[in-house]
Amino acid sequence: MTSLYIYYRVRAENAARLGPMVRAMQAGLGAGTVMRRPDEKDGLQTWMEVYPGAGSDFAAQLDESVRESGILALIEGPRHTEAFVELPCA
Repeated sequence: MTSLYIYYRVRAENAARLGPMVRAMQAGLGAGTVMRRPDEKDGLQTWMEVYPGAGSDFAAQLDESVRESGILALIEGPRHTEAFVELPCA
């Protein structure tokens, strides 16, 4: 199984609006958590969405949900996606 880690920057003044939007999007997907780094730099926060155990079609569903959610209007720059797979048991 693959887990997706998606990080991006958010202006501090947009955080209160963006949080509920991301959580609503994740509820619609039935998956995910959202976190942020504890510090800010130049008024920007770094947020991360985590989707453990994402199936092969999940990335396409996520992309569609992101577009429909309107969250792109509240983030700064691109969303960066990293995919990780579990190591097999020895």
